Amino acid sequence: MKNTFLSALFILIFSNLFSQQVNGIIIFSDDQFKVVKVWGTHEERGYAAGYILVEGIDDLFDNYLMPAFGSYYSVARNLMQTDAHIKIDSVYIREAMGMANGINASGEMSMTVDYIDVLLANSFLDFQNFLGKGLGLDNGCSSLISWGTATAGTDLDGKSVISRHMDWDDQPVIIRNQVMIIHIPAEENEQPWLLIGFAGQMSVLSGFNSSGVAVMQHMLSDEYTAASVNRGYEPVWFSMRKAIEINDYNNDGINNCLDINDVISENLNGYADSYIITGVAPSSNIDDDKIATIIETAPAEPYITIRNTGYEDGIPDKNLYAANWTIARNNQLHYCSRYNAVMEHIGDGTLIGKHENYLLMLNYSSSCSFGWNGNIQFMQYVPEDNSLKLAYHTTGGVQACENTPVEYDTEQLFEMPVIVNQPKMKSKIKTYPNPAKTEITVFIPGQNGVDELDIYDSAGVLVKSQFVQPGEIKMEISDLMPGNYFIRMKKSGFEGRFVIN
Repeated sequence: MKNTFLSALFILIFSNLFSQQVNGIIIFSDDQFKVVKVWGTHEERGYAAGYILVEGIDDLFDNYLMPAFGSYYSVARNLMQTDAHIKIDSVYIREAMGMANGINASGEMSMTVDYIDVLLANSFLDFQNFLGKGLGLDNGCSSLISWGTATAGTDLDGKSVISRHMDWDDQPVIIRNQVMIIHIPAEENEQPWLLIGFAGQMSVLSGFNSSGVAVMQHMLSDEYTAASVNRGYEPVWFSMRKAIEINDYNNDGINNCLDINDVISENLNGYADSYIITGVAPSSNIDDDKIATIIETAPAEPYITIRNTGYEDGIPDKNLYAANWTIARNNQLHYCSRYNAVMEHIGDGTLIGKHENYLLMLNYSSSCSFGWNGNIQFMQYVPEDNSLKLAYHTTGGVQACENTPVEYDTEQLFEMPVIVNQPKMKSKIKTYPNPAKTEITVFIPGQNGVDELDIYDSAGVLVKSQFVQPGEIKMEISDLMPGNYFIRMKKSGFEGRFVIN
């Protein structure tokens, strides 16, 4: 396969400087998190995301992905190129090609990438367990879904809600490259959707669509079977994307959690690693199995186990909870410390409003409540209220569960932007030579005015600062150690990067 086919915002579509226009824009940015909107075909959306987020993608490749894979990278590339081992739909291959083109067209990536590199970056979690090769990843999550009689008599009045912790390596490179990417597809069988993850992602770790169906991934920590070759595994994040991107995947007339169940169940050999997949949909679906789902998957039989409220899991009434250990698979009922804490404090499972659902997760299921580290994102989604609350890990070791969440109206997030055709003005700082040794020449955009130029190392530590004016300046860097460095102008926000050999 891969060898043969292989709210209104005025937005700049950048056409005169490049052979392909960029159908996307950053609508919010700070030092840790960006919100990006892309639209068009798969190829166009891939190109836009790659071009716009290239600095973060480069950072993650250099300082996270490549070190994690190490010498195993070439083996992983070979596995990725064969359907017998890893299968990915052709539309996503085309999108990965578009993303690679956008990354390379920016001229700001330290290596030339192709679509295989992009697919690996979006499937690397599956290689954690492939052929028994661990990548040293430290991740886990938990979620609580409530609906129906569980939320009756509260501000939710029977509506569904999910609160979710995304726990990961709290390395600086992860913290500074978090993103929300909103996709507005041109394809007729697809619907607007978004992902919450990291720069370079086109697959879904956490996400939901404009119909209100959300899907989120956890690790299943107590199933240790290694993946095998020639099993045609679909990367789990691509399965999850398919479940929310395609409009009514199973053609039953409505978008709901059965779409998620059906996508996952089509993978008859399970997945390359063991996962928990949680899903929620609007309570207007009425039937419990359409409103909420928890799926436990593995590369060993039973490959797919679906849990809903018909299964006695210790969480009463219309609530489902997941926290990284096997519950329904083989009837294991493996409760961890977080699971037990939620069971102990959920009472009879009723009167769980937005606040109560959120507090149960904050007080009894978060890294903060257990004294752990690595709570990268903490979110709550209420489909029928078009409400998303999202807190994210910030620099200085402040975890998501310690930060105040930002609230979003998801209807506004999914609005198609008003487009104005204008040339792109690149506000990037260029340096020469790059890589450098003892001195660099910095080209600072702008017209006039003094600004502060700050240089940070790959850990986000400020290592050099000076006041400059627009134009060309030379900087002595012989006092800096070899590595990756980032430039940021304090007033203008212009950014750049360079490498010291």
